[in-house]
This record gives sequence, C-alpha cells and structure tokens, in this order.
Amino acid sequence: MRPITVVVTASGAPGTAALLRGLRENGEREVRLVGTDMSERSVGRHLCDAFHLVPAGSDPGFADAIRAIVEREGADCVLPQSSFDLEGLAQHRESFPVPVLVSRPDAIFRCNDKAETYAFLHRLGLPAPAFRRVSGAAEVEAAARELGYPDVPVCFKPVFSSGSRGFRVLDPTVDRARQLLDERPGSVAMRLEEAVELLPAEGGPDLLVMELATGGERTIDGIADGERVLLGHPKTREAMRAGLAMYFVTLDDPALMAIADLIVAELGIEHFFNIQLVGDHVIEINPRISTIVYQEDLDLPYLGVKRALGEITPEELVALRPRIRPGRTALRYFDQIEWDA
Repeated sequence: MRPITVVVTASGAPGTAALLRGLRENGEREVRLVGTDMSERSVGRHLCDAFHLVPAGSDPGFADAIRAIVEREGADCVLPQSSFDLEGLAQHRESFPVPVLVSRPDAIFRCNDKAETYAFLHRLGLPAPAFRRVSGAAEVEAAARELGYPDVPVCFKPVFSSGSRGFRVLDPTVDRARQLLDERPGSVAMRLEEAVELLPAEGGPDLLVMELATGGERTIDGIADGERVLLGHPKTREAMRAGLAMYFVTLDDPALMAIADLIVAELGIEHFFNIQLVGDHVIEINPRISTIVYQEDLDLPYLGVKRALGEITPEELVALRPRIRPGRTALRYFDQIEWDA
C-alpha cells in the first residue's frame, strides 16, 4: 500500500507516544507522522518525522495554520488529540483538502458544553448527574446547597473543561491539615466556604455544580460514522495519577455499548469518540481519540485513519468486532528522552 502522512495535533499530550507507535506499527504500510503543538517542549518534536509550532486551538488562526501544514507536508489527513483543537477544526473542516477526523461543529459544541451534555443525557433517559449551571460565588453556594451540601459532597467544574481542569469536589469533611502535610499539591477536594472565598461574588465563567458521581470509572472508546458505533469497546479507568488514568482493562459489556450507540446517534459523532462514566453516571463525552488499549490485530487509530481515507467500509469495521479481546490490559507509565540542545 502507498505510504501516507498523518498530521497529529497536540503532540505533547500524554497519549502521544503510544498513539504514534500505534500508527507506525500498523503492519500494512509506512506512515509518516507530522506533529503540531503550541509548545516547543512537546514530545512530538522528537518522536514525529516532522514538527511544527502552531497557535493554541482556541486561536482564530489555528485552522489556517494546520491547513498550511497539511499543504506543505503533503498530508493525507489530520488527527486531533486535544478537546481545545476540535472547535476550530470542525468549523473549517470542509475547507481542508484532506479529511479532518472531527465531528460537525454542533456535535463539538454539545459535547464541550457540559451543561448541554447533561441536559440531553437526561432527555435521552441516560444516567447523568443532577446539575445547575451557575456563575459567581453566590450562585455556586446556592446550587451546592440545593444539591444536598453539606449532608453530601457535591462538585463543580467549568462548563467547558478538559482533562480534569478546574474540577473540584466540595466536601465539608476535608481535612485541610492532612492535605497540607500528606498530599501532593493539586488536591481536588475543598470545602464550599473555600470555593466561595476564591470565586468572584458575581459573574465570572459559567460553572457546573453537580451531584458527585461515585463508583468505578469506565470509558467507551471507538470509531463512529455519525449514526452508530462501528467498532469499539468499554474499558476500566484506574490508578489515577496527576488527573490521568494509568491502568485499563477492556470489558465485554453490551449495555455500555448500547449507551454509546444512543449518544453517537443523538450527537451525530463521527470518527473517534470517548465516553466516560463514573459508577452508572455518564460524566464526559469526548468526540476525539483518547487513551487506546492496543492489540496487535486491532489497531483502532490506524483503522480510524483508513476509514477517513475511504480505504475501509463501515461494514468492514463492524466485521472486526469479534477481534476485541476482553481482559486486554494496558499500564501507562512515565518515560523520558534526552538530547543535546
């Protein structure tokens, strides 16, 4: 098969090394990888065949910068990794000369706006946390008390966030001395009084105050065509470090796949997706690639690229479902590289 070139955005993301390796070790063809990132201290600079600095995904010039790289490098497709890159790419995807593996703008908006996400989950009858959309300290306090604080912990986060940024648990039993002396910086738990003190009295960013979902974490990862899940599987999400899961086990759970099908159909998600649950509650829908549990005979990122290029049909992807191996386990770990400046 002919070699292809793939532009991978946010190539400093934690999953970059495994993703690049998965694309290279596809067993069919040579894949040339072009990394982009807003930081020159990106591992993609060292692991990709070419690398380009670009503006932040929220910058109005981001899509133009990626399009110029596509044309300069003769790329065959664009594979975004970061939630922050999705909106700009989605708005301009039709202007690219090659496929951009991103859903339509309305799907991106409804996933990124967590209040909209929870509202349509409730309309679909899917389990999602009770929530209030608020801004300012006074509204945060009122919403927290409506949801049961201080009798039960609640939580809040920005309406748009990614990778646990801005997420805090409001828990009246927090031991501040223990946090100070025994825990690493960046604890996600605090008392409501502390949050009220730090937030502006009125206004500020829109926040989501919500019921605290509890229980084991699971995600559903896969490839969709805007109407259904073509190929994917659930997995556990365990051993959190610095807000990242480090241990995963694939599951055989038809009920979770049925939830994914409903969400994909409602939103019209295309290409890669990641749906996150805590206990029975759906808490995140990410219309992008996330951490993948790789198999030597089932390379999801490469298959998603082939689908975007029109080299494999939806039904051919569906036919690969029996290859998924429940119990397949992934352990993430920290690594490093060295070079002479």
